[in-house]
Amino acid sequence: MMSENKNNINRRHFLKDGVWATCLAGLAGLGGFLLSKLKKNNTVWQIDPYVCVACGNCATYCVLEDSAVKCVQVYEICGYCDICTGYLEPEANPPDTGAEKELCPTGALKRVFVEDPYFEYNVDEALCNGCGKCVKGCTVFGNGSLFLQVRHDRCLNCNECSIAAACPSQAYKRVPANEPYLLKKMDHA
Repeated sequence: MMSENKNNINRRHFLKDGVWATCLAGLAGLGGFLLSKLKKNNTVWQIDPYVCVACGNCATYCVLEDSAVKCVQVYEICGYCDICTGYLEPEANPPDTGAEKELCPTGALKRVFVEDPYFEYNVDEALCNGCGKCVKGCTVFGNGSLFLQVRHDRCLNCNECSIAAACPSQAYKRVPANEPYLLKKMDHA
């Protein structure tokens, strides 16, 4: 009888110790997983606007149905032109502002009259698909106030970003998560 009690106690200790060991191993595994996630989340994907060539891949290569890349406008750089080459086809002949000459396929770039001859151009990010047509027009023929950026409220921060892999100019890079945007500045050389 005494030996049966000893066996029961040893089994209980063995099971109790085994449960604790399993719990500790699980916690260690969870800690390692969270640490790896934390390291990954210290950086995010972003587009360097000075390297981007507005190739159009951002609209088609993102794993999301609607790309996480959106056009951004820097108003201090914008010329507020009547004939904006980011808004209208640059080679439009004769140069007029007819709706059929607009570059944006989704109507995301909105034109608002300020005063003669100035207009303000605003991006409706909900409509923007990240195609970069306006960016290309603004960069080639204008002052470059329109550029593309990854919107982090939408981006999944994939370990291997499919847009970055398809980017012909290597404009995609990892940046610190506490400074996630690479913005254009008026005084950039």
